[in-house]
Amino acid sequence: HVQLVESGGGSVQAGGSLTLSCVASGIYAGRGAYCMAWFRQVPGKEREGVAAIGSDGRPVYAEFPRGRFTASQDNAKDTLYLQMNSLKPEDTAMYYCAATGDVPPEDIIAVPKVWETIDVYWGQGTQVTVS
Repeated sequence: HVQLVESGGGSVQAGGSLTLSCVASGIYAGRGAYCMAWFRQVPGKEREGVAAIGSDGRPVYAEFPRGRFTASQDNAKDTLYLQMNSLKPEDTAMYYCAATGDVPPEDIIAVPKVWETIDVYWGQGTQVTVS
């Protein structure tokens, strides 16, 4: 199994920054043969992909955070980061860390309801509120 623990959420004013972290442990940890990703969800709406990093370390972004958010990964510590700059009120959401098997990160971001087609491990979520 995979366990994911997020941290770093909070409240910030528009234009501010936050950095989220996700620490993974379990069968994928340290192997590099999995994809890690950030999703976000607003109540009443579908969960949507934000950024994903494949087993090759390549980050892929949804369109809305491009140029503002930066995903990175500490492979040695199996930690995923999401540096969020120039935050907007519409970025307010619950942000979830996710881990999948070795699938293309583009698919994680682009395929609607991707969790219906592949197994996804989820963290508990961390709330980001931008005012």
